[in-house]
Amino acid sequence: MTSEFILIGLTQDSNLQVILFYLFLIMYLVTIISNVGICLIIHLSSHLHTPMYFFLSHLSFIDLCYSSSVVPNTMVHLLSQDKHITRLACATQLFVFSSFGSTECLLFGVMAYDRYVAICKPLYYGTIMTNQTCYMLITASYSAAVLQAGIQISSIFTLDFCSSGIINHFICDALPLIRLSCSDVFLNEILIMLCASFIGGGSLFIIFLSYSYIVSTVLKIPSSQGKRRAFSTCASHLTCVTLFYGTVLFNYLHPPGTASTVSQEMVASVFYIVVMPMINPLIYSLRNKEVKLVLHRLLGHTVIVQLTFAQG
Repeated sequence: MTSEFILIGLTQDSNLQVILFYLFLIMYLVTIISNVGICLIIHLSSHLHTPMYFFLSHLSFIDLCYSSSVVPNTMVHLLSQDKHITRLACATQLFVFSSFGSTECLLFGVMAYDRYVAICKPLYYGTIMTNQTCYMLITASYSAAVLQAGIQISSIFTLDFCSSGIINHFICDALPLIRLSCSDVFLNEILIMLCASFIGGGSLFIIFLSYSYIVSTVLKIPSSQGKRRAFSTCASHLTCVTLFYGTVLFNYLHPPGTASTVSQEMVASVFYIVVMPMINPLIYSLRNKEVKLVLHRLLGHTVIVQLTFAQG
């Protein structure tokens, strides 16, 4: 049984590794600051205690955990000559990474449903999207994601891996680990595909159905201003969904094989693991007037306090 693996990483060029380290460090710091900032803004502002911002705060929390499960370890490997990772550490990284990634998929579906109720059934929004409903949807998302990750881990780590233990990637992801196996992986691939279809496909179906009704409802609004306002409430969500699913589908739904494909997988992985958690809060805050207003108030209050102390 293979007790440890070797992560090849993004590049073997030592100069490029240093550049990537500082680039990842900057992006990771922005990820922490922006996502923690979104959570604090929503927590401290009572008028943002609504279902939409409740789900947005969870998206920020998930993005923070999702990125933290991979980026710090990747940064260490960029500057270290030792690329080894133990079997337990590899399994833990895959479990955490898969759990939060799947939760994000499901949360995008939940947020689409929330927008559907807000736009298509505004008079019933308060009675449908109650606190109990919101907590139930969030709990179901986390639970289904953890279950999927558990099935994935048990399916992959019961395989026999080749003695080299070399993973042609910078993280312990499902596809590189399956490629490393010396066992018959057909049933394992089917099981993983079914889980991924349930999580990703189910969420995409809810998103597509919700926005079909939203578009139909918005087109019936007589005023152009009303249409713009309705569409603007969905713009941030649609942007994040398109970017996230675009890279994930590109990464997982293609014929395996060539070295160029592996390189493309790693580039796509960097985008949805490192870049997406950083830009999600920026997309939501830049397009959201209420978040920007609260941020301006907090910044203004901070400046006043600093000036008061300076004068004192």
